[in-house]
Amino acid sequence: MTKFARKALRAALCTGFGAALLTAAPALAAGNPAGKIQVKLLGTAVLPDGKITRIEKDLIGLPAGTQTEANDNYVPTIAIEYFLTPQISAETICCVTRHKVTGTGALAGAGLVSNANIIPATLTLKYHFTGLPGFKPYIGAGPSYFIFVSEKPGATAAALGATRQRMNDHFGFALQAGADVPLGQSGFGLTLDAKRYFLRTSAHWFAGTTEVLVTRHKIDPWVLSAGVAYRF
Repeated sequence: MTKFARKALRAALCTGFGAALLTAAPALAAGNPAGKIQVKLLGTAVLPDGKITRIEKDLIGLPAGTQTEANDNYVPTIAIEYFLTPQISAETICCVTRHKVTGTGALAGAGLVSNANIIPATLTLKYHFTGLPGFKPYIGAGPSYFIFVSEKPGATAAALGATRQRMNDHFGFALQAGADVPLGQSGFGLTLDAKRYFLRTSAHWFAGTTEVLVTRHKIDPWVLSAGVAYRF
């Protein structure tokens, strides 16, 4: 089984909760503002950090003061939510976001990681505040598992002899807050959501088969979303 296939299978298992809910749902013939299932279509900004917290191996001699940052990305997202009670629900999301890592400080502008595709498999348990007409705020928290797919050395790293680059898949944790705004009794609504992930991972660079550099990174992205919801 290829590396991509293994990671895709892991992602499918992590997000299988949401897929199962969607399969078990009745047809979307008529919305129900008090239904048990809610599907959201969102536009999402993924705003990671990316700075180095520790250098674990350095066979190339990084300049003093080397630091890194990851670029922001904007992607469509689907969220699927199941209401266990009117106040408590479980939610999972599905998206793929792509990022580059570049140098700052002594390596300002250097391309270190190119097009790392990330699947942020996430499951949060949410508490909804009821009794506010037309406005339903919530808070939530839960585990995440970041899966890195098809990452490559950036242009500068490749020019310096790096032939392969790998990011470690890793567990993290997410805090969440937001609000749903129902549009009448149709089951449709508007939604705003903010998540803060807490995640550390390691980056590995290779020259041939030799690992020449390992750095520990703080990812900790803000994930900000807005869109439409349908509950049934």
